[in-house]
Amino acid sequence: MATFIVAIILLVSGFFLYSRVVEKIFGADPNRKTPCYTQQDGVDYIPMKSWKVYMIQFLNIAGTGPIFGAIMGVLYGPSAYIWIVFGCIFGGAVHDYISAMISVRQNGAGLHEIVGSQLGNSFRIILLVISVIILILVGAVFVITPAGLLGTLTEGWASGINMSVIWIVAIFAYYILATLLPIDKLIGRLYPIFGAALLIMAVGVCFGVFTQDGNLPEITDAFKNWHPAEKHLPIFPGLCITIACGAISGFHATQSPLMARCIKNEKLGRPVFYGAMITEGLVAMIWAAAAIKFADTLMVDGDTPYQKLLVAMTSPDNGKINPAVVVNQICHSWLGTFGAVLAILGVVAAPITSGDTAFRSVRLIIADFMHLKQNKFLKRLIVVIPVFIIAFVIMSINFEVLWRYFAFSNQGLSVFTLWTATVFLAKYKKWTYCITLLPALFMTAVCSSYIIGAPEGFALDFNIAYIIGAVVTLTCLTFFIVWLKKYRKNQIVEMR
Repeated sequence: MATFIVAIILLVSGFFLYSRVVEKIFGADPNRKTPCYTQQDGVDYIPMKSWKVYMIQFLNIAGTGPIFGAIMGVLYGPSAYIWIVFGCIFGGAVHDYISAMISVRQNGAGLHEIVGSQLGNSFRIILLVISVIILILVGAVFVITPAGLLGTLTEGWASGINMSVIWIVAIFAYYILATLLPIDKLIGRLYPIFGAALLIMAVGVCFGVFTQDGNLPEITDAFKNWHPAEKHLPIFPGLCITIACGAISGFHATQSPLMARCIKNEKLGRPVFYGAMITEGLVAMIWAAAAIKFADTLMVDGDTPYQKLLVAMTSPDNGKINPAVVVNQICHSWLGTFGAVLAILGVVAAPITSGDTAFRSVRLIIADFMHLKQNKFLKRLIVVIPVFIIAFVIMSINFEVLWRYFAFSNQGLSVFTLWTATVFLAKYKKWTYCITLLPALFMTAVCSSYIIGAPEGFALDFNIAYIIGAVVTLTCLTFFIVWLKKYRKNQIVEMR
C-alpha cells in the first residue's frame, strides 16, 4: 500500500511542480491571442469554458485506455507503477503539453502539420498517412467494442433481431453527428457528463483500494517480470508498449489540436493539457492497483495474484483476454448497483467518446491538408463521407492481427511527436530542450527494440533487439546533434 500512496503523491506533485517548469520553458504568453479568437469559425474554432476544455481533453485522450492498459500492464508486476509515474510526469504530460501548445502557436494545426513544420515535408506526409489510418482504425474498433457489449446487455429485447447490429447503426449515427456538428453542440455537452462519470468511478475504485480485502505488491517486487503468460515480452519494452494511455501515448497528439482550437488563453494549457495527462495517470494507477488487489481475493486457479488476474480476464470459450470483465466485476463488487452503472458508462461511453473525436480529427486533418475550410456543412460532409465508407469496410475485417500493431504504431507516433517538440524547443532554447530530448531517446529505444524483438515484428532475440535499439537511438541522437550545430551556425551567420 505504501508504494501506491507514494505513487499517487508523486503524480500530483508532478503537476504542481514539474508542469510549471515545462510551462516556463515553453514560454506560455497570457497576452497572446489563441486560435479560438483569431480563427473563430463557429464550428471547430470556438472559445469554450476552461473546465469544459479540460473535461473534453481528458476524455479525448483517455477512453478505456488508462483502464484496460493499466490492467494488462500490471501483469508485469509493480514495475507498472514506476512506468506510470515517471512515464506520465516526464514523458506523457510533457509530450501532450508541448505538442498541444505548438498547435496553439500554429493556429490549431494538426499533428502532421506540426511535425512537417519542424522535421520537413516528407515527415509531414508520413504522419498524415499514419495518423489517418490509426484514427480511422480507432474509430471503427470503437464502434464494434461498445456495440458488442450493448448487444449482449440488450439481447432478447427484439425477437429475431441482432441487437449488436442495431447498436452499431446507432453508434455510427452518433459518430456522424459528432463529426459534423459544431464542437460545442454535442461533444461540448455530453463529454462533461461522461468525464465526470469516469472520474467518479475512479474515485470510488480508489476508495476500494484502501478499504477492500486483498494485498498490494510493493516496490521491492518491481524488478522481476511477474507476467504469467509463457514466452511473454520482457518488461522493457513490453510494459512501455502495453501501458500507453496513463504513461505516454502518441494518439494524444492527434487529439490535442481539437482543444488547441478552443482554449482561451495560453496559460490554461498547463491545467488542460499537462493536467489532463496527469489525471489519466492517476486513473491508470488506481486501476492497476485495484485490479491486482481484487485478483488477490479471487478463488480461481493461480499461485500469484498476477496468474489469477490473467485467468479472470481470459474467456474459457475462445481463450481471448478481455479486461472489461474485471472492470465489471470490480465495480459490481466494490461499488454495488451504482458501480454497475458506472462500469457500463466506463466500458461503453468511454470508447465511444474516443471514437467520435477520432473521426473528427480525421476530418480536420484531411481538411487542413486539402486547405478546405470547414465553416460550411456541405464542405464537412464532402470530407467525412469517404472516411465513414472506409471505416464501414474496415469493420468487416478481423482486427485481431491488426490491433496488435496499433499499440506499437501509437507509441511510434509519440516518438515523432517528441522529436518534433525537441527540434521546436532547440530552435529557441539552449539546453532546456532536454525535457523532450530525453523522453524522445527513451521512446526511440522502446519502439525500435520492440519491433525487432516482438512476435508482431521481426521476432529476433531480444539481446539482439536491444543492441539494434541502442544503435537506432544513438543514430537519431547523432543526426540531431549535427542538425543543431548546423542550425546554430546558420543563425549566427544570419545575425551578422
